Amino acid sequence: MQDIRFMRAALREALKGYGCTSPNPSVGCVIVRQGRIIARGWHRKAGGPHAEIEALNALPDPTLAKGATLYVTLEPCCTHGRTPPCTEAILAAGIRRVVVGVVDPHPAHAGIGLEKLRAGGVEVVTGVLQEACAHLNRAFFKWITTGIPWVVAKAGLSLDGRITRPPGEGQWLTGRAAREDAHRLRAVTDAVLIGAGTLRADDPSLTVREVTMPEHKAQPWRVVLSRGGGPLPLGAKLFTDSHKARTLVYINKPLTEVLREIGNTYQVTSVLAEGGGEILGALFEANLVDEVCFYMAPLLCGGGQVAVGGRGYGKVELMNTEYRRIGRDLRLHGIVRK
Repeated sequence: MQDIRFMRAALREALKGYGCTSPNPSVGCVIVRQGRIIARGWHRKAGGPHAEIEALNALPDPTLAKGATLYVTLEPCCTHGRTPPCTEAILAAGIRRVVVGVVDPHPAHAGIGLEKLRAGGVEVVTGVLQEACAHLNRAFFKWITTGIPWVVAKAGLSLDGRITRPPGEGQWLTGRAAREDAHRLRAVTDAVLIGAGTLRADDPSLTVREVTMPEHKAQPWRVVLSRGGGPLPLGAKLFTDSHKARTLVYINKPLTEVLREIGNTYQVTSVLAEGGGEILGALFEANLVDEVCFYMAPLLCGGGQVAVGGRGYGKVELMNTEYRRIGRDLRLHGIVRK
């Protein structure tokens, strides 16, 4: 029970960096001595100190590390990247016991860091709150093992599944509170994806505006898919605003290739697919959607564009579903069962 309690504390530290560390994972760490947390740390940004180093540096006296227990949500790294290996720092500090939430799936690390710690005489325990620790970094885990980003399908829709209102009724289906929540989702995502039809119809900004951007986080990449190859409005915000350098356009390119390219070239680990219905349908048809976040407004629109189009793709089942009222709207969130 004590290990679970302190791993929860490490998870709280990891959440402080959620959405800010890409393409690195979000990691938290606490150091415990005689049943008390004596230091905390979390990974703040890619290229910065890892959570274990932050915690070791936070010790009021470095000698307190000797014989202490270190709790970390992800296996400590054991290779030289932009920072030195955390395993070496842990061994040098004299940590006696390391408790790990989940093993790092990175091919260069996967279990190797744990073996180095054991070889150095450290007691290693793994799998404490493993599911929660893995869920926190679900996007990183998929990207590092497949090269393809984690895809979240997001839409605001009416009760009858429409994403457009009848002419003359205005643009928005959902209320302000739901739109702010959607911006929070955008703020922790690496890229936002839309189709050319949405670009032409709505001239969206696809930036984070309604909420404060996390520290060290750039505006998300804006990705436009043109499946028909027709002309795009060059005066659109995506091509003229201060973030125009973060706009990518792909014409007549398969979805899987687009995702793989932005994953490899731009280190995009997560994508928020905001539509329209044709793009969302194509993503579901290709089995590329990993997570769903739909905001349902208490409206019946009739006609208009459906939230998820396409020719049909069989049953898509969600697990770990959550329903939350946000203002007047209802948010449905879940992970796609593969």
